[in-house]
Amino acid sequence: MAVLLKRLLQSVRPPAALGRPMGRREASLGTDPGAAVRVRFAPSPTGFLHLGGLRTALYNYIFAKKHQGSFLLRLEDTDQTRLVPGAAENIEDMLEWAGIPPDESPRRGGPAGPYQQSQRLELYAQATEALLESGAAYPCFCSPQRLELLKKEALRNHQTPRYDNRCRNLSQGQVAQKLAQGPKPAIRFRLEGEAPAFQDLVYGWNRHEVAHVEGDPVILKSDGFPTYHLACVVDDHHMGISHVLRGSEWLVSTSKHLLLYQALGWQPPRFAHLPLLLNRDGSKLSKRQGDIFVEHFAAADFLPDALLDIITNCGSGFAENQMGRTLPELITQFDLTRITCHSALLDLEKLPEFNRLHLCRLVSNETQRHQLVGKLQALVEETFGSQLQDREVLEPAYVERIILLRQGHICRLQDLVSPAHSYLWTRPAVGLAQLGTISEKVDVIAKRVLGLLEGPGTSLTQDMLNSELRKVSEGLEGTKHSTVMRLLRVALSGQLQGPPVAEMMVSLGAKEVRERIQKVLSS
Repeated sequence: MAVLLKRLLQSVRPPAALGRPMGRREASLGTDPGAAVRVRFAPSPTGFLHLGGLRTALYNYIFAKKHQGSFLLRLEDTDQTRLVPGAAENIEDMLEWAGIPPDESPRRGGPAGPYQQSQRLELYAQATEALLESGAAYPCFCSPQRLELLKKEALRNHQTPRYDNRCRNLSQGQVAQKLAQGPKPAIRFRLEGEAPAFQDLVYGWNRHEVAHVEGDPVILKSDGFPTYHLACVVDDHHMGISHVLRGSEWLVSTSKHLLLYQALGWQPPRFAHLPLLLNRDGSKLSKRQGDIFVEHFAAADFLPDALLDIITNCGSGFAENQMGRTLPELITQFDLTRITCHSALLDLEKLPEFNRLHLCRLVSNETQRHQLVGKLQALVEETFGSQLQDREVLEPAYVERIILLRQGHICRLQDLVSPAHSYLWTRPAVGLAQLGTISEKVDVIAKRVLGLLEGPGTSLTQDMLNSELRKVSEGLEGTKHSTVMRLLRVALSGQLQGPPVAEMMVSLGAKEVRERIQKVLSS
């Protein structure tokens, strides 16, 4: 039997270049009750990071930090046919952008690496060999064609497709004969006995009698790559994972995984299955939705904290839902026992309001406000470039004044370079004739406003300007105050709508307001 097992494993063992021997450090990493908290986010790089994945990663991150533990990123890339170029890099890039970088990962390394399953094939072969030796696993020689026929037959009879365990009882002689014929077998795990009950930290006590409803699952494919069921068990064991926080879609597979732990003689981690993150209407998030990928929000200038805030606000795990929580506050307030089984409904239409709150918080911090100034300078340069008639608008003091005046009115920093705010950076093309359609008293109004701005050191405040502009209107018989305001707004911005005129004047400064009004008068 030993010779047969060795021959069998050689037929499915991957080339040495694809794996590496298990080191002493890895071999000793287990999950005993006294071990430190170690959690992992284990996406498949078959697509870029989306909001559902970000939420799973975030819950793992804040749980680890709450308990002074470690957060690992492991890429489950064993399905080589579905890998998307750039997806692995995108996942780690977006975790770093979101402010929840892993402690250990393919990029950062760590004591339990490698952190890509395609580089850990030797470990899966070793575990499979142990299962074959104990009789817990067996080779399966069924062709893809036969398996497809089984599936079609079951569907035709309105049954759940399942493998019929045909190869389970092959004799040693039959196995040897089939191996001699050349086809490399897959390895299946023998589902026998009663599945162990387990206490999920979210869903409570569970048991799924998988042997009654499923055929024996493939754990190692004929090409030497493992399936998810074997790989996650082997890796969670060797990486010392203490708690597995993953989506609720894996809840029914947990009994199968516990049977594998049992067959391998390993202590399983604790499990907590997170309810789904759904659209506001209850539909599933789909990768076909362009706006569910994290890079979409990063490119659209949303703040990471706003995105983390909204995806936790719509769910559970906290004493109360409140807008405006920062990552340190999420860590402090998080309580795994407060996660409910109800799906979380995500309303992305509220994201701009979340972003507005977090933007105001950044503006109130002097250091972070200076960082915003630099970002806005770059946005202005990028958006307007050669259209800038006066590069003084890029001066830090001017840019900071704009941010302070407009905070609370904008949702994203990018809003300040929208067409509605273009007057802040470029001078509008407005003529005297255009203003004449608003009021016949253009000259009188303009000269009186210029009178308010006399003197090189004139300091403008909104309160002062509101009071003085009201006096200007009151001194013009037959002219409404609203007409005066509309005329000044067009003269200063070329627009019929926008911020209050007094705020516009404070933003631009006395010198620029004078120049714009004088330019109109001379046109």
